Amino acid sequence: MKPLLELVCPAGTLPALRAAIDAGADAVYLGFRDQTNARNFPGLNFSRDELAEGLQYAHGRRRKVFLAVNTYPPAGGFAPWQAAVDDAARLGVDAVILADIGLLQYCAETHPGLRRHLSVQASAANPDAIEFYRREFGVRRVVLPRVLSIGEIAALNGEVAVETEVFAFGGMCVMAEGRCALSGYATGLSPNTHGVCSPASHVRYVARDDALLARLGEFTIDAFRQGEPAGYPTLCKGRFVARGRPSHLFEDPISLNAAAMLPELAAAGVRALKIEGRQRGRAYVQQVTAAFRRAIDLVAAGGRADASALAGIAEGGKTTGGAYTRTWR
Repeated sequence: MKPLLELVCPAGTLPALRAAIDAGADAVYLGFRDQTNARNFPGLNFSRDELAEGLQYAHGRRRKVFLAVNTYPPAGGFAPWQAAVDDAARLGVDAVILADIGLLQYCAETHPGLRRHLSVQASAANPDAIEFYRREFGVRRVVLPRVLSIGEIAALNGEVAVETEVFAFGGMCVMAEGRCALSGYATGLSPNTHGVCSPASHVRYVARDDALLARLGEFTIDAFRQGEPAGYPTLCKGRFVARGRPSHLFEDPISLNAAAMLPELAAAGVRALKIEGRQRGRAYVQQVTAAFRRAIDLVAAGGRADASALAGIAEGGKTTGGAYTRTWR
């Protein structure tokens, strides 16, 4: 009998961790309060003491905790990333989620018993790349980038000797993960090395005539009319004027929702489902976790979940199957 799809949920804070565990998460993923993780925002993430408390809560309920150390250290600045891995091993996390080759080697050599997952930030999406990480660094699981169809995932799983984890719900990223230069160009702070996409320190809202302008650094990302909800200025989801018409040139604000595709993902050999959203609040985490817990249990009983249940909290109020369905091909 195949194991159930493992439900891996985000935790940006201790209350969110508890909410995810109580709502049925099999594992939570989180990061330290510094640039070593890709959600390095003020008010989020964990101190070492908070991680110890979160581990006690999760392990007391037989759930797992994965620590994301998934940004890239700068030359000569390896120490914070080393310390994150060392502390993960000392505190007893169930796995570390890594992207940088040097950090993977350090972890494999220094803490060989610490389970290693490959972050989506590494953008490994073919058998040769995945086999390299397995062979050289003992990676046990790969988080696949959001560019593969279900058929491609099935073919990939037939050729690799590691577990695969895929995104099932949350914000989409139009760029290859770990390779985005848009936010870094606008602000000087890169999501790949500093862990901040559209950092709050560079966000401003400016009233002009009958519009509210959303600015990131020196760039106007969007203009909202009176009464229109003002979104957060993420550059790839901004509206820009081209050929005289404003539109979302890169990507519409929208959420991935694979709830209705769980039987196909399970049949494709996927081991775990990842919910995006460490920057989200406790209520969001609870609601999405509970919905996917029900969906996974329904699939295990031979049913199929209704994807519309979470439309109300999707980004922009819209959802998509993304690359899983590849309707544009």
